[in-house]
Amino acid sequence: MISLESLILAGSLLVLLSIALMRAFSNFGVPTLILFLAVGMLAGNEGPGHIAFGNYGAARDLGIVALILILFSGGQDISWKMVRPVALRALSLSTLGVILTALFAGAFAHFVLGLPWLHGLLLGAILSATDAAAVFSVFRSRRLNLRKDVALLLEAESASNDPTGAVLTVVMLAYLQDPNLSWWGAPLRFLQQMGLGLVLGLVLGKTLVLVLNRARFHVEGMYPVIGLSFAFLAYAATQALHGSGFLAVYLCGLVVGSSNVVHKRTLGRFFDGLAWLGQIGMFVILGLLVFPSRLLPMAPAGLGLSAFLILVARPAAVFLSLAFSSLTWKEKAFISWVGLRGAVPIVLSIFPLLAGVSQAQTLFNLTFFLVLASTALQGWTLPIFARLFQVTQPDDSHLKSPLEFAPPPGSDTELIEFALPFGSGLAGKSVIELKLPEDALVV
Repeated sequence: MISLESLILAGSLLVLLSIALMRAFSNFGVPTLILFLAVGMLAGNEGPGHIAFGNYGAARDLGIVALILILFSGGQDISWKMVRPVALRALSLSTLGVILTALFAGAFAHFVLGLPWLHGLLLGAILSATDAAAVFSVFRSRRLNLRKDVALLLEAESASNDPTGAVLTVVMLAYLQDPNLSWWGAPLRFLQQMGLGLVLGLVLGKTLVLVLNRARFHVEGMYPVIGLSFAFLAYAATQALHGSGFLAVYLCGLVVGSSNVVHKRTLGRFFDGLAWLGQIGMFVILGLLVFPSRLLPMAPAGLGLSAFLILVARPAAVFLSLAFSSLTWKEKAFISWVGLRGAVPIVLSIFPLLAGVSQAQTLFNLTFFLVLASTALQGWTLPIFARLFQVTQPDDSHLKSPLEFAPPPGSDTELIEFALPFGSGLAGKSVIELKLPEDALVV
């Protein structure tokens, strides 16, 4: 049995190696997902590291923990004020778009790859959602200066469509495990999971905001602990009630990001670090599970499925789900190309393995192959297609940063000093209770 010290040593070295590679290749635009997966594969069974790791249950559990951190951090980074202009489009992409992608991919898997209908639809559900971690990392590494509306739509979609893909996967697994399950039960189960996730996510998010603003701790480090506890509470409580825990976590973070909360920057930095740790750990562990020799036989089927998903299924789903929007065909075409798959499909592909579904190993290998192909092809070509479809904006990095006291030229910013008289009703109140304008800064 491997000692705890050996596990800690191996884990810390793999994380540090992943960070070093990310830093070394950042200027080359290599998607971080590929680097982290490569570290895991090199350290795995068939790599020079020869780490024998095949515990799919532990990988799934660690993946779920990492996704909780990533989704809560992603929701916290995007406020409702920012998302509101693109909310309907993002909702359409993250629900109708995901369902259509799953149906198209499932049909291809059945008619072309020869999988049974239920297995094909299960594979389509696993591959249906784009990955927030993959999209965010590519945007940051490639320094894409996209137009704000397009960038917000893509980030909101990728951060909010994971719950839909997860629910579809669970529903299809239920049909495979119980053939007598009625087909009309699928929509009801889907609505139940999404509805409970929506309600509990918003309720727990509002409760977290109230607790953070009312709990006056002298130790600042207690606030991130409360936020972390609520993130896990949102997932566990919703799952226990047969709802979508991933949706609840994301909405809980979104409520916090959209509210005035004490120590908000501290919370943001804390969860940003945890999200990066979760991404690195999840990708490396998933890389450890893979046998590269088993991926080679999947190459023909994997390349065919990748081409269909990238060139047919994703564009068809995007154009249909955004049919009534005011976006131009160029904007829809670029959104279609930014359909990166990441660790979420790989984590979901572990569920059939643990459920003992037939051909589950084939589904896992196909998913892993497609994720690598999708990230490599789409990640490296995003700048080319961004310029081709004219969705970039001029670089504004030459603008001066706001000065601390003197407002920059052309700005209506003012620095105003207020003196509170003795006995004022504001005396003793926290800043959050002053109800200042949203764009006000306290110096």
